[in-house]
Amino acid sequence: MGLMLLLAVYFLLPVYFLVVASTKPQGDLAATNGLVFSHFNLFENLRTLFTRSDGIFGRWALNTVLYAVLGAATGTLISALCGYALAKFRFRGREFLFSVILGGVLVPTTALALPLFLLFSATGLVNTYFAVFLPSIVSPFGVYLARIFANASVPQELIESARLDGAGEFRIFFSVGFRLMTPALVTIFLFQFVAIWNNFFLPMVMLQKESLFPITLGLYEWNGQTARAPLLQESIITGSLVSILPVIVVFILLQRFWRTGLAAGSLK
Repeated sequence: MGLMLLLAVYFLLPVYFLVVASTKPQGDLAATNGLVFSHFNLFENLRTLFTRSDGIFGRWALNTVLYAVLGAATGTLISALCGYALAKFRFRGREFLFSVILGGVLVPTTALALPLFLLFSATGLVNTYFAVFLPSIVSPFGVYLARIFANASVPQELIESARLDGAGEFRIFFSVGFRLMTPALVTIFLFQFVAIWNNFFLPMVMLQKESLFPITLGLYEWNGQTARAPLLQESIITGSLVSILPVIVVFILLQRFWRTGLAAGSLK
């Protein structure tokens, strides 16, 4: 417990520093202790953040929500369909296809940035929403996890019973398989959501329009301007705090599904 407490302090200390720094005016950032509150200026910092450069941060936040929520939801559905098919259907080349998908798990995303840029450049999709959205919906790890969970949690007898009742394959998947796979799908969604929300390298390669930036790339651009505009530092810190709040909220709201999956596993 003592070790876990030390680890918790280690991981939460940067978040605490971010909260403290976001409440300070620009002059107190270097003049006061970084872990001690001073003049409470959070609401003024938030107002400055969302009004700077004609409110561009709000546009970045909306872009990030669109990329992360739509990308994670679409990617989770695709992973569920692929994993369920690989687990419950017998066809030639199934194991080879699954091996290729496992190989995709081992490929670092940074290694795919240049080929993706050339591909999207040839199709005219660079510097559009699709340049970030389309690569985000592909998750080899999600397919792997969905197959393992579908194989273990969706009984073949239940599928056969649904077929005897006249249900089609898509109806069986959405009425039976999808519901039984919910804990795994929530896990896939969370992994996808966090990966897309924190994605930096792909948007940096694909996007040039500032209005299309996610929060990560937008704050990076501001950080590069602090040498000639030091007042941006406070907006960067406050924006970083704002950017982590949705991730925390999503984890808190969806953690009950993990508990449900653990309880179901213990009963089985």
